Amino acid sequence: QVRLVESGGGLVQAGGSLRLSCAASISGFFSIDVMGWYRQAPGKQRELVASITSGSTTNYADPVKGRFTISRDNAKNTVYLQMNSLKPEDTAVYYCNVKNRWYSYWGQGTQVTVSS
Repeated sequence: QVRLVESGGGLVQAGGSLRLSCAASISGFFSIDVMGWYRQAPGKQRELVASITSGSTTNYADPVKGRFTISRDNAKNTVYLQMNSLKPEDTAVYYCNVKNRWYSYWGQGTQVTVSS
């Protein structure tokens, strides 16, 4: 079993920054391959924001390229999302996800609100 605990969301003005963290607590054996962040705005589908593999290969959605940076600490089973130059359209609930080829786990979500 994997339990994900997210932190770092909040309210920020446009142009500001936030850093999200997601720590995975693992009971038993689970090898994490990909760690990622998704977001879901009201009335919209959940979408990928950024992901990072165990080999540190990163992938970003076009709207966040150049503004967001994903990183991970494998020793701590933790993934981070540094969000800079935030825009009102970044407002959403942000979800952490970890997976391997067999299983996928989600965090409970953390609200990010960017005011104009």
